Amino acid sequence: MEMTKSLILFCTALAACLALAAAGWSPGTATFYGGADGSGTMGGACGYDNLYNAGYGVNNAALSTTLFNDGASCGQCYRITCDRSRPGGQNCKPGNSITVTATNLCPPNYALPAGGWCGPGRPHFDMSQPAWEHIGVYQAGIVPVQYQQVKCSRSGGVRFGIAGSNYFLLVNIQNLAGSGSVGAAMVKGDKTGWIHMSRNWGANWQALAGLVGQGLSFSVTSTGGQRIQFLNVVPAWWQFGMVFSTNKNFIH
Repeated sequence: MEMTKSLILFCTALAACLALAAAGWSPGTATFYGGADGSGTMGGACGYDNLYNAGYGVNNAALSTTLFNDGASCGQCYRITCDRSRPGGQNCKPGNSITVTATNLCPPNYALPAGGWCGPGRPHFDMSQPAWEHIGVYQAGIVPVQYQQVKCSRSGGVRFGIAGSNYFLLVNIQNLAGSGSVGAAMVKGDKTGWIHMSRNWGANWQALAGLVGQGLSFSVTSTGGQRIQFLNVVPAWWQFGMVFSTNKNFIH
């Protein structure tokens, strides 16, 4: 009888794993950081600074190097569910899953074997504590998960944070819906044509051009392949450190 019960449980877990794989889920692991209120997750390697102002809030995660992709994953959304079928699964809160936004990098720790949980080749999410506790038991510290990238839902339009210097423009592009992340960007001043931008770090895109005193327009292509022009969204009186909101956003 006990052997039959064990076999049934094994088959049920196996069927669940196969169903997740068929639905496009991948295995990984998840830990947490940033304190019970998530305040320690503000800032980070995507450059969003205050995650509430940037449109992301507390449901966020730092991605391991494998998932972070040198910042190309900044702003993407991931649906994460705790995997009760794997070792450590007893620490899952059953039936719960949560969607988080990639806002930071979890770097390898080479003081640990293979760089620790965020070492090369490991898909790992270091989630905000409030998000992690939605799926896992606090005392465990780490749980096995299944994850998949999903479309992002955002309130309001895309936002542009302006930084740089007189001859160097650095723009943090944030609050993207759809794929959530930027694939390409261009900027246009009142007195220039379209200038191609390149990724500097995280969600920050740069243009080696002197655009102080000019109104700015942007053309942004999401990693989902949709391109939107944001015309005249930054007035000529802009100053470094300002953030400008729009009324347009992506659907894919």
